[in-house]
Amino acid sequence: MSLKIHNSESKKLEEFVSLEPKKVKMYVCGPTVYNFLHVGNFRGVVFFNLVRNWLEYLGYEVQYALNFTDVDDKIIARAHELNMEPGALAEKYIAEYKKDFNSLGLRPHDFNPKVTESMNEITSIVETLISKGKAYEAKGDVMYSIESFKDYGKLSGRHTDELQAGARVEVDDKKRNPLDFALWKAAKPGEISWPSPWGPGRPGWHIECSAMIQKIFGEQIDIHGGGMDLIFPHHENEIAQSEGCTGKHFVKYWMHNNMLNFGGQKMSKSLGNIVTMREFLETNSAELYKWMILSVHYRTMSDFSEAAIDRAVSGLGRVYSAMALAESYLTGEVKMADQAFQKITDDAWVKIENALNDDFGTPEAFATLFEVVRQFNNQVRRGMKTNPAIQGKAVAFTNFVRRFGSMMSMFQEPAHDFLVKLDDLLLAKMNLQRSVVDTLVAERGQARANKDFAKSDELRTKLNDMGIAVSDTTEGSFWEVAK
Repeated sequence: MSLKIHNSESKKLEEFVSLEPKKVKMYVCGPTVYNFLHVGNFRGVVFFNLVRNWLEYLGYEVQYALNFTDVDDKIIARAHELNMEPGALAEKYIAEYKKDFNSLGLRPHDFNPKVTESMNEITSIVETLISKGKAYEAKGDVMYSIESFKDYGKLSGRHTDELQAGARVEVDDKKRNPLDFALWKAAKPGEISWPSPWGPGRPGWHIECSAMIQKIFGEQIDIHGGGMDLIFPHHENEIAQSEGCTGKHFVKYWMHNNMLNFGGQKMSKSLGNIVTMREFLETNSAELYKWMILSVHYRTMSDFSEAAIDRAVSGLGRVYSAMALAESYLTGEVKMADQAFQKITDDAWVKIENALNDDFGTPEAFATLFEVVRQFNNQVRRGMKTNPAIQGKAVAFTNFVRRFGSMMSMFQEPAHDFLVKLDDLLLAKMNLQRSVVDTLVAERGQARANKDFAKSDELRTKLNDMGIAVSDTTEGSFWEVAK
């Protein structure tokens, strides 16, 4: 089955055929860097990491760029608040973004272009648009004339007459049409600026991505990604600028991830429900975030509630517990995979390929993963005597999960160590000390050794009430936080 992608421009599922055989140029809109980024900002970052990994798995050579918008109204306003230079503020938050990105364990991008490094390309495109009658100068600003681009609205499906009738647009005597947008903004007193043929100023938001794409990839790219909130006006305006400049079809496949809902509400500063990635990772695992993002289809709204976090903990716990069980049997020399269980994982991998080739159907892929976990847990249990058959199942299972995880940038940690960390995070939320649990489990073990089964049962009940699950094996008792 070949890869099919939902193209936001055609609104249809399309077979993926790259512009050049086996080569992919991919650009994703990155952050405007004026503060710590919230958990919603990273949904696309995690998802498009999977897109790149999967394309490479399919044999493509991928060049992947994610930009930093390092000059913008918000940056200037925040820098003024903090009495900082805008450039210094942007660099500070680029560094903070990279810390969060690295904490998520994602693969680095091939390119992280900055707007401030692309000024020559920006002014060059603006000059071309003016020469082609697509843009006009107005009192030091340069505006794009949307009437000059007959396909305006083809991505968003919005028509200019409807936009003009219903849009709440600022009155601006510089514009010939209320929907015209700025390519270049004349400098205001005291603002950061760059020289240009129209006087000192800075670029408009939309032109920046067009210029960075042309600088890195040329006039056409295979995939352009971003959040659904960028479809209009940002990506619509990118199309107008780039195609107005080159006369060529700009992007072959537009891909847009949906937003995060935070406790049933859209995450927004006005609602005061913003959680930064830094805050989230202080009390939660990066694996937990990636699970929450990737177990939901990228084009559906994703819930970021406590209930969703609990579901992710439960799912992660199931997979890592099975991996820890498999690891416990993988001692000594490397073992061969069990043929019968290898057949189970091979069949499952075909299902995962089909799911991911169908517009990155991650929910179906995760459901397949759960099915393999279930079959492994049915065949291998803690406390079984080690033998080649069990070791072979453990080999096949571990290889399968690591392979699945390599696509998602997940499941690469030693399973036992991860479960300890996950339990420690959960214990902290429950206000429990590991030493207290260890003591109770040890007391129960002693009661069992003394054949004091009444006390043993009483302690098990106490542990269960605390949210601790205990398993008894021939090698002793094993506990973990119930998930």
